[in-house]
Amino acid sequence: MPTYVCWTKTGRLSSDQRAQIAKSVTEIHHEVGRAPRYFVQVIFNELGAQSHFIGGTEASVDQIWIRADIRSGRTQEQKDQLLMRIADEVSEIAGTSRESVWVYISDIPGPSVLEFGRILPPPGEEDTWFAALSVELQERLRSLT
Repeated sequence: MPTYVCWTKTGRLSSDQRAQIAKSVTEIHHEVGRAPRYFVQVIFNELGAQSHFIGGTEASVDQIWIRADIRSGRTQEQKDQLLMRIADEVSEIAGTSRESVWVYISDIPGPSVLEFGRILPPPGEEDTWFAALSVELQERLRSLT
């Protein structure tokens, strides 16, 4: 469920940096949010010239904007850790200042999301949800962890 969408200017991140950010965000969410790795998605979008403005002025090429949709139920402490760690690690990987990385977290109730053909459980009930999946899907998801 956690879906992290990362916007940057076209060409700002190399394919290696994207892969590093995807792995980093996945691990951070797994550790802090306590969600299985196979739930974590990281999507990259590139913005062309004149496509991102801050205060009416075109945003710097270093600006990185990340929006996370996560299942409700995480504490504010967990969300604070997600925000801080993602900003720290993404800025390091991208070679930009921490101030250039903006991260937003939006809560969505698990029962309002369908993935892998099933409605998602509340946090902490993933094992029961996983056990109800087909054996083939369980094997495929295990390979992602």
